[in-house]
Amino acid sequence: MNVFICANLNKEKTRIIFPDVIRTLKLYGMLPLAEGRFSDICREMNLSGIVFGTAEENMEKCDIFLTIGGDGTILRWGKRAAVYKKPLLGVNTGRLGFMATLEKENLSKLAALSDGRYKLSTRMMLDVTVTAGSGKKEFTALNDVVLFKGTTSKLPEYLVFSGETEVTRVRADGLIISTPTGSTAYSLSAGGPIIDPKICCFELTALSPHTLFNRPMLLSVEEPLRAEYIAYENSSVFVSVDGNEAIGILPYDSVRIRKSELCLDLIDIDGESFYSSVHSKLMKPLK
Repeated sequence: MNVFICANLNKEKTRIIFPDVIRTLKLYGMLPLAEGRFSDICREMNLSGIVFGTAEENMEKCDIFLTIGGDGTILRWGKRAAVYKKPLLGVNTGRLGFMATLEKENLSKLAALSDGRYKLSTRMMLDVTVTAGSGKKEFTALNDVVLFKGTTSKLPEYLVFSGETEVTRVRADGLIISTPTGSTAYSLSAGGPIIDPKICCFELTALSPHTLFNRPMLLSVEEPLRAEYIAYENSSVFVSVDGNEAIGILPYDSVRIRKSELCLDLIDIDGESFYSSVHSKLMKPLK
């Protein structure tokens, strides 16, 4: 079995565990693949038996993506794993690592990869089209799409449509439109509900709405969503997809969101339920 190691070696915790992951994979008869840019550091760590190639070569040849880092590393590589229809396992070296199902002290469980003793959790993704002025930009999201006002901006009014039907309009600091996977990320911090990833829906959560009655909503994926805003005294609004670089948009520019045909298969190597992860990772203090 070929395992493509996708590691964030800029982080000290990842660099520390990286050799142990490589050696454990080899111990259980798996072949580690890594990008050529890691060849020098692997030589410094006295690691052998790794096949180096470009990211594209490794994505084509691998059976599994294995990320070492936090949820940000999974977001970065998960979209590529979805395109190549390869499952992904995350080894957590971040603070929370909600999508990473294997903790660094349990690397011996990697043995389950070699004989398929694991479950897959299929995660819905979003296709996002941002139309700003005369140009369009397209993205794929695993977690969420966030519209938010500039730091010193007056409060804009956001409008959300499902198909051609207006769902809501609200004055707020911003809007979060998330997948069930993203329900445990920014949306949760903004008061949104936790959604079982087996459920297929959009979650709409307003950021600091200027009303007593606005509540998070779950919307059908049968119709695409469209979000836009009305300015108040030259309000400025930006869009960010999965926490990436913000894009400025003007009043009535549109952000269109639909359920993607792509999906990501996350490997659950422990066989724990989604609710076990909620309990163990979200219901205890962070270290």
